[in-house]
Order: sequence, then structure tokens, then C-alpha cells
Amino acid sequence: MSDLVKRGKKVLTPALAFDTQVVAVKAEGCWVEGDDGRKYLDFSCGTAVTNIGHRPPRVVKAAQAQLERFIHSGCIFYYDSLVKLAEELTSITPGDIDMFFVANAGSEAVEGALKLARWVTQRGGVICFRGAFHGRTMGALSVTSSRVHYRKRYEPLMSSVYRTPYPYCYRCPMGQEEGRCSLDCFQYLERLLEQDIPSSDIGAVIMEPVLGEGGYVVPPKSYMERLRELCDRYEFLLIFDEVQSGMGRTGRWFASEHFGVVPDIICIAKGIASGFPLSSFGASRKLMGEWPPGAHGTTFGGNPISCAAAVATIATIREDKLLEKCQELSPWVIEKFKKLQEKYPVIGDIRGLGYMIGLELVHEDKKPAPEITSRLLKLCLEEGLILINCGTWSNVVRFIPPLVVTREELEKSLTILDKAFQRLS
Repeated sequence: MSDLVKRGKKVLTPALAFDTQVVAVKAEGCWVEGDDGRKYLDFSCGTAVTNIGHRPPRVVKAAQAQLERFIHSGCIFYYDSLVKLAEELTSITPGDIDMFFVANAGSEAVEGALKLARWVTQRGGVICFRGAFHGRTMGALSVTSSRVHYRKRYEPLMSSVYRTPYPYCYRCPMGQEEGRCSLDCFQYLERLLEQDIPSSDIGAVIMEPVLGEGGYVVPPKSYMERLRELCDRYEFLLIFDEVQSGMGRTGRWFASEHFGVVPDIICIAKGIASGFPLSSFGASRKLMGEWPPGAHGTTFGGNPISCAAAVATIATIREDKLLEKCQELSPWVIEKFKKLQEKYPVIGDIRGLGYMIGLELVHEDKKPAPEITSRLLKLCLEEGLILINCGTWSNVVRFIPPLVVTREELEKSLTILDKAFQRLS
């Protein structure tokens, strides 16, 4: 344990649960250099934040230029990086979303989206999904259930929150065999509205288009289409939390594009500004334009430097054709994982979109294998590959390389994983 880690443990709360004891001194692209001189291939991306790699040149240049001009506004005056960012978000978000609020973190975006939905509909009820993660502030935590300890000792949380099963086909919440799906999980939601909850009390449904912390689960397209239809039928606002799945992570700007389903409100953070603190939520002018001044607010949200970084991030993804590169290479990565699965049956399921891929590790009886997952991640770290886990049982390996990753770097990561699985065997 390095001296810095020892010092940190004395003054930093254990609630800041670090995934490794690597002490970073420099990072660039897909690589992080430790204080011991070792270089690590970083496929954690700061939990899907550095989507275009560490210290991307356009972002560094834009942030430095803004730093030379001014640092803070706090909605006292207008500034170009904020307006330019909102214009850029209008161009990449789905449907008629064309008005935005800016904040600092994903949890804030979710809180704001929930407030907007309540204000517009004048209905306080919210439907959310089991296994979801939307944040740790009190409102966001109320619709979070990916891991029990996130909620421990914080009850009572926000009232009028109702849970429905996420369409997690590998572990069907309704007990159906994979491949024989009749969307019983959707029928559960319909029965919930028919028998348990007055639909007139519900204002919004909030969902991750790809379940993030809960295990990188991709729902069936038919489920998403029926969910949109249900929200239209009952006049619920559909909120998509794209905090982790957005900004190119899945090979599209937003994961919802894979399903052809457009939300009423979208939450964006993580990869939006390449590591600078920034988040946003957007809706149509029809919805967000109703919000009067002071109905919601922020002091630090939309920091000028963060906004400049976000504009440069979008430009990098677009001009370097990173979405196209992800679409080209990610199917090849999935095929490589399938070959690993043939060799190592501990890999129970492979799922994902683009570079948001999960490997679910299991025992022979298909029960979750968190202890094996933990050992695998440690072995990968020893070989110079940083990966992190997710899933309700902490048994899913997240494979989330930056969009700038090369085929050679992907090959190196796969070689390390193969070696780690061999050592486990």
C-alpha cells in the first residue's frame, strides 16, 4: 500500500469505495500511469465517464481557453459555451427534445427530471424498475434498487414510488425460460396499473434503456415499444436515464436510438464532458417551457469550463467518427467474448450494446458468482487491465473501453482476460 493510499484512508470516508489502490499520476487515451511507473489499460473509464479517453486534445484545448476567459457564472450572465452546448444537445438528442437544464452530476439530472415531471403533470406517483440505479440523492435513491446497501438506513424515502420488474431475460423475473418470452414482465406492469395503482396518480415512468449498475441488461425492443405505447395511453411522461448509456457509449448517441423509442425527458451526464463535472436533462419546449423562473435552480451547474469541454467532446465524437468506429469493432468484440465463453463456462451470459458490454459470471447451477468476479478483476489488474463490476450480486464484469480504443488495445485486453480466466480455472 502506497503512502498516499495510507494517508487517504485516514482522512477520506470509507463511503468513497475505491475500486483499486492504483495511485494515478498521469493518464492519456486508454492508459493510466501509476506512481510506480506501471501503465494500466483503463477500461473502467471512471465508470463510463472518459468516453473519448483521458485528456482528449480538443477537450484540453477548449477547457484551457475557457479558463483564460472566466470560470464561473451561476446564471448571473449568459455565456457562449452554455448556449452552444444546449444547441449541440438539441442536435443529438432524439425526437423533439430541444430545451435543457444543466447541473453537475447524474443524480441531479434525475432529481430535476422527476421534479419537472411532477410539475408538468401535477401527479406525484412514479413507476421505476427493479435493479435500477438512478443516483444516491434522496429522490434519485427512491427510484434506485440495484443494491440493497444503497438504501440501508435511509428509509423512509420519497413516497408514491412503484416498482416493476426490468426485462432481464437471462434471469427472467417471471420465471420464464430464455427464448420463450411472452413479456410476462410487461403484463405485470399492466396488472399493476389495473389492480394496484390509480393511473391518475402516476406522473412518470423512469427507466434506464440499458440497465447500468444493475448488470448491463439490454431489454427486448418489443418491451420498449410497448412501454412507450403504455405511457402514451395513460399520459405518463417517459423519462430515460441515459447517464451511463448516453454520449456514444452504445455506438449511438443514446441507447434509446437502438429501440426506436423516444422519451419525453432524457437525463445525460458521465461522458458528456470527458471528466469535467456536468449533467443535463432535456425535454421538449412544450414541457420544459412551462417551468417558470425559480421552479428549479443551480449555482454550479453548467460551469463554463465544463460546458466548453462538453462542446469539444461532442465535436470529437462527431469529427473523429467514433460512433462509426464503435459500431464496426463492437460486434467483433462480442464474437471474441463468445469464444471465451466456449472455453470458460463461468461466463454465463454476454450482453450489451456498443462498448457497454457485461459478462455475467456464474456457478454451474447459474447462481451468481461474485467471489469469482472479484478474483478475476484482481488478476486483470495484476496484468495491467482495469475493469470494474456491476450487477445486483456484483457478478457482472463491465467492459467499457473508451470510444477511441484501437483494435490492438482491444486485443491486449482480451488476451489479459483470457489469461485471467485460465488462472481462475
